[in-house]
Amino acid sequence: MPSATTRRARRRGPRRFTRRDLAVIGVLLGIPVLLDLAVIWGPTLASVGLSFTSWDGIGDITWVGGQNYHDLFTDYPPFWPAARNNLLWLAFLGLIATPFGLLLAVLLDRGVRFSRFYQSTLYMPVVLSLAIVGFIAQLILSRDQGALNAVLARGNPVDWLGDPDLNIWMILLAAGWRHTGYVMILYLAGLKSVDPVLKEAAAIDGAGPRQTFFQVVLPTLRPVNVIVGVITVIEALRAFDIVYAVNQGRNGLELLSVLVTDNIIGEAGRIGFGSAIAVVLLVVSLGFIVTYLVQELRGEKRR
Repeated sequence: MPSATTRRARRRGPRRFTRRDLAVIGVLLGIPVLLDLAVIWGPTLASVGLSFTSWDGIGDITWVGGQNYHDLFTDYPPFWPAARNNLLWLAFLGLIATPFGLLLAVLLDRGVRFSRFYQSTLYMPVVLSLAIVGFIAQLILSRDQGALNAVLARGNPVDWLGDPDLNIWMILLAAGWRHTGYVMILYLAGLKSVDPVLKEAAAIDGAGPRQTFFQVVLPTLRPVNVIVGVITVIEALRAFDIVYAVNQGRNGLELLSVLVTDNIIGEAGRIGFGSAIAVVLLVVSLGFIVTYLVQELRGEKRR
């Protein structure tokens, strides 16, 4: 038999919002939405529109259609090396730094001695910006005053950051150093949430540690895999500050983000052309992220 409270709730029906409630909801939801539109989507749509124009930021805006994209792909030599470096960045972070971060998380999750110390030490680079990481790389890898040459090559120093065949790999190691700690913390949090009963059941069924991890633990980390995958793509394609801190993104360290900056706020003042590069970077980023998310969602539906 329904209680008096239930009967009163039925008589009242659904609660109606007062004007004050609507005002509070409008402020709490409206301000973040407006900020998102103004800071994120507004400049994004403006860049898409400006990519079809010729504008130096001062004079009149001239519509040129797809000319900027044609020149970008056919008559702009820095573009393809920069695109190659961005893809190399993505491959390095995705295939080397990310699995290494997962390995460190697994080792720490097993409760090795001084795990708290290792966890804090490995996470420390994450609190640093990539620009600071770039300055640290200069202190270590500089040709004349770097610590690495002082130890390894006193008589014949190696130009780690000046040689275009070497510098991209050195910077990737520095960026991977920071990315590994970030991935480690994410996977460590995911491993802590895995139900121990699943591991015990796998052990009872005769599964070894490797089989338990790949067939039981790793599938339960699917939500973390999605987050790590998206973060890895974003980190790889938005990389800018570390190469700009080393040599302003030149001499083998060209990236699409650097080309955008050079064309929009550099001496060239080609805002329309720089916007076209930014749109290409946006499309590549969305392509990787959307494809990855679709694959993960399909995997969730099949389970």
